[in-house]
Amino acid sequence: MNSGGQAAFSGSAGASPSRSKNRSKHEIETTMNGLSDITRRDWLSGVATAAVCGGFAGTTAADAAKATKRKSVAAVITAYEKGLHADVLIGKILEGWKQDGGPGPALTLASMYVEQFTDKDMARAMAKKYDVPLFDTIESALTVGGDQIPVDGVISIGEHGEYPWNEKEQHLYPRRRFFEGITDTFRKYGRVIPVFNDKHLGPEWTDAKWMYDRAQEMKVPFMAGSSMTVGYRTPEIAVPMGCDIEMAVGIGYSGLDIYGSHALEFFQCHVERRLGAETGVRWVQCLQGEAMWKILDDGVIPQSLFDVAFAAVPHQPNDVRHSHQSALFLFQYNDGFQGAVFMLPDTAGGTSVALKLKGQQEPLATRFDEQTEPRYPHFAWLLKGIERMFHTGRPSYPVERTLLTSGILDRVLTSRVRNHEKLMTPELAISYQPVDYPHAPDPDLASDPSQA
Repeated sequence: MNSGGQAAFSGSAGASPSRSKNRSKHEIETTMNGLSDITRRDWLSGVATAAVCGGFAGTTAADAAKATKRKSVAAVITAYEKGLHADVLIGKILEGWKQDGGPGPALTLASMYVEQFTDKDMARAMAKKYDVPLFDTIESALTVGGDQIPVDGVISIGEHGEYPWNEKEQHLYPRRRFFEGITDTFRKYGRVIPVFNDKHLGPEWTDAKWMYDRAQEMKVPFMAGSSMTVGYRTPEIAVPMGCDIEMAVGIGYSGLDIYGSHALEFFQCHVERRLGAETGVRWVQCLQGEAMWKILDDGVIPQSLFDVAFAAVPHQPNDVRHSHQSALFLFQYNDGFQGAVFMLPDTAGGTSVALKLKGQQEPLATRFDEQTEPRYPHFAWLLKGIERMFHTGRPSYPVERTLLTSGILDRVLTSRVRNHEKLMTPELAISYQPVDYPHAPDPDLASDPSQA
C-alpha cells in the first residue's frame, strides 16, 4: 500500500507477509486438515443444493429494481482471497448474492482498506474490476480520501491473514485495533455510522469488552458475529421464544478458538430463547480427558442428550472418548441453566445443538447446514442482516449475544491453561433481550431492508 492515504489500485507494490512460525503448532485451528478436510471438502461437496436454490428463488431482477436506494459501505479487511470471509461477504456486495453477477444487496462498496496482500490476493483485482479505491489507512477508507465520512456503514473483517497467537492459542486478529481506528475516525469527523464486526469480539476478553464499551459510549449501531445464527439448519426445529428449555448440549469441531466461537454462537442463539433469558453466565470451566466424560457418567449432563446432539452431525466411527484434543466447555448461567458444548475435533464433522423442552418427551436436535454452493450461501443471510442495519440504523439482533459468547470462549480457554480451573465470571453478567430474528431461507434476500 502506498503512503499518504492516497488510493492505491490493482498493481500497487506490496510484499506478502511471512508465514507465522507458530502455524505448525496450531494445525488443528485450520479447516484444511484431518477430519475438517473430510467435512468441508468431501462431505459438504455432496450436499444437495436444491434447498439453497430455493432460498434464492425469490431474488429476481424485478425485485432488485424495486429496492430502496443503495447504501455505501467501507470495508476494513485483514486479507482478501478466494473463499475467505472478505470474498464471501464483500464479494456479494460487488457481484450479487450468488456472486454470479445477478441481484444482490442494496449496498455499494465505496472503498477498502486491506492490511495484508498475500500471494493469492483478490483485493487489487476486484478493486480494479469494480473501480473501488484501495486506501492505506482506515481513516482514508472511511472518508474515501476526503474530509468527511460519506459512507453509510463499515464492515470490519478481522479474520484470516498472518497474525500472532497467545499462550491460550487464541489467534490475535486485530479486531479491537480495527474498531479503534474506525471509531477514532468517527470522532475526528463528527459522524457515527453503523459497524459490523465479523466473528467474535476481541478475541481476548479485555479487547472484546473495550469494543463493546466504546460502541455504547459513542452510540454506534453495532453488530458482530458469524453466519452460525442466520444460516441453514437441518432439520428445522421449533423453539418458541420464551419456552421452557430444561437442558441443552452443543457439539463443535475443529479448533477450540476458531470453531469454539461458532459452536458457542449456535448454542446461544437457541438457548437464549428460553424463559427469562438472557442474564449472563455465573461460571465457566474447560474440562478435558477423563474429567469431561465424567460429566456424562455422573449425570450432570445426560448421556442421552449428548447422543442426540452427536448423532445430528456427521462423525467418525471411532470412539469419541479416545481423543486427546477434545474439550468440554461447561458453564452455568445466572438463572441456573447449565451450558455444555463438547468440542470434538477428531470425531465430529459439524456443529449441532440438542434441546430438551418441558412437556416434550423427545429432545430436539439440529445442525448448522454448512453448504458451499452457491458461494457459501449462509454468508448471504449474514449480509442480509448487515444490509438491514445499514438501512435502518438499528442492529438486526443484539451485539450482547456476541459479547457473551466471546466472553465465555475467552474464559474457558483461560480455564484450560490454568489446569482446568473453574472460574467465576461476574464480568459475564451480560443481560439482553433476545429477538426472534429468522435464519435461512428467511428473510427473502430480495426484501426491502429499509422496511424491516
